[in-house]
Amino acid sequence: MIQLISLIQVLFEIYSYAIIIYILMSWVPQIRETSIGRLLGRIVEPYLSIFRRIIPPLGMIDISPILAFFALRLAESGLLTIIGYIAGLRA
Repeated sequence: MIQLISLIQVLFEIYSYAIIIYILMSWVPQIRETSIGRLLGRIVEPYLSIFRRIIPPLGMIDISPILAFFALRLAESGLLTIIGYIAGLRA
């Protein structure tokens, strides 16, 4: 069970870093046109677009990733709590 929890934490961490890198890439638009930029876009953009519908960009500033990070951490915490609860029931 500990391996599953560790795997989930690592996957959420990797996704968080992917979001951060993708956001930083927006400062240099040519980088997003590379193969890595397009790959990150396919991975991250569907998730971020949910939050962009809730909080549209304010001029040149897009604050929706802040809400996306909050929701991602909340989902991770909830999932780990559920797994911990299930593991506690089996013990």
